[in-house]
Amino acid sequence: MPAFNCREIITKKIANVIVKIFKITISGAPLFEDHLNRGQMKKIFYILISMFPVVACAQLDNMWKNVGNAGFSKGDAANISLVFSPSGEPYVAYKDGGNSHKATVMKFDETNWDNIGIGGFSEGQADYTSLAFSPSGQPFVAYQDCGNSNNKATVMKFDGTNWVNVGNASFSAGWADYTSLAFNPSGQPCVAYMDGGNFHKATVMKFDGTNWVNIGNAGFSADMANYTSLAFSPSGQPYVGYRDRGNSQKATVMKFDGTNWVNVGNAGFSAGWADYTSLAFSPSGQPYVAYQDGGNSYKATVMKFDGTNWVNVGNAGFSAGWADYTSLAFSPSGQLYVGYMDYANSQKATVMKFDGTNWVDIGNAGFSAGKAYFTSLAYGPSGQPYVAYLDNANSDKATVMKYDSEKYDSTFVGVSEPQHSQISIYPNPAMDKVTIETSDESEESNLVILNIEGQKLITRKITERKTLIDISNLPSGVHFLWLTNDKSVEVGKLIKL
Repeated sequence: MPAFNCREIITKKIANVIVKIFKITISGAPLFEDHLNRGQMKKIFYILISMFPVVACAQLDNMWKNVGNAGFSKGDAANISLVFSPSGEPYVAYKDGGNSHKATVMKFDETNWDNIGIGGFSEGQADYTSLAFSPSGQPFVAYQDCGNSNNKATVMKFDGTNWVNVGNASFSAGWADYTSLAFNPSGQPCVAYMDGGNFHKATVMKFDGTNWVNIGNAGFSADMANYTSLAFSPSGQPYVGYRDRGNSQKATVMKFDGTNWVNVGNAGFSAGWADYTSLAFSPSGQPYVAYQDGGNSYKATVMKFDGTNWVNVGNAGFSAGWADYTSLAFSPSGQLYVGYMDYANSQKATVMKFDGTNWVDIGNAGFSAGKAYFTSLAYGPSGQPYVAYLDNANSDKATVMKYDSEKYDSTFVGVSEPQHSQISIYPNPAMDKVTIETSDESEESNLVILNIEGQKLITRKITERKTLIDISNLPSGVHFLWLTNDKSVEVGKLIKL
């Protein structure tokens, strides 16, 4: 956007913010304008003028950037699975069109994407690739093995030199669709899948060190189980989420109680069809499921089990349009995120997070260069969300992007602060909590945090020189901080990541 257009927008925003700010009342206290003399109002106006051009223009930028080159794979990359190694490096597994549609795993070494072992290491075509790391840090890949008879399940691991089979190749009873790999607390690899050898119902198997054995009964679901997603609870129980043909194609989650597979809450708990089910546990141990919600115009919905019932997290159908390839993940700080292919934004990639009340976009909606198939969301150790996908704008090859908080931080370097401000805000930028410190010796001040639209988000009384404020529920972006008392009005800037 040209600078003059940006400033034209900013001028209107400034006017709106100033009008709104001076109308705010804080729990019975006088209006701000009663505290201000003409000189103070003039000072605040110029502070806003200096802040807004950088803030508003910066927010028009895309904060998502490529990790290495876009379209880094040899050929088209389907069934992408993105995972971080214990040492913090992003890895992707996928069906590799550049290597006869066999399995390939690559990692980013801070400069380039490199193959782990050879590209296309599986015997034949590998569908439904699912990547996970063992507790010792070895990458394992599960997939539907089209190189062996009947498209059965195979798991391979990288031994430091080569990819080798874990137990027998093609170990499942029949076809294995929607393979989902995870490690149990004992360090054993486990695989959930739709089991063609058991009427296409759900089956989970584990490798006991010698053989692949069933966990509970094979084919334990009521009927066909699409989009199987496996996760372990903090207490070590295996859970599987899936689209349940035995319950009107709605979402069902089951867990293994040590003897049997049992429903978690009601079977078929979603409002309608549940495609692309993605299961994960919160840090507090609650199971969450994201899916494309046929009961809400095929938009994204997330539900959690509260111990008794499955309840919506925020609004059902919160995405702007259809949401394909929904992928659910929790940040290291425990915030809930969903990535998906966004039909309301030209089928590009979008990531949203739940701020405690609403689902909000992380950066721009539809941030990818083109259509983004097979979106896979994961969190790096630094707390940044990453998304891998088949990149239609780059010959259907693999691309990984991350939300660049460093770029976000540096964008705001040089934003003018009030001269001689008595407010210190740290850390800034921040994600969860900030400390507000003032040298003002007044006994009591009123604190207000507002967004750039002038909407009041947080208000409280300040009676100490140093106060800790919880900002975890604020939406990401730039906010203004106002501290007022009978002597002065001070203005600060806060960046919420």
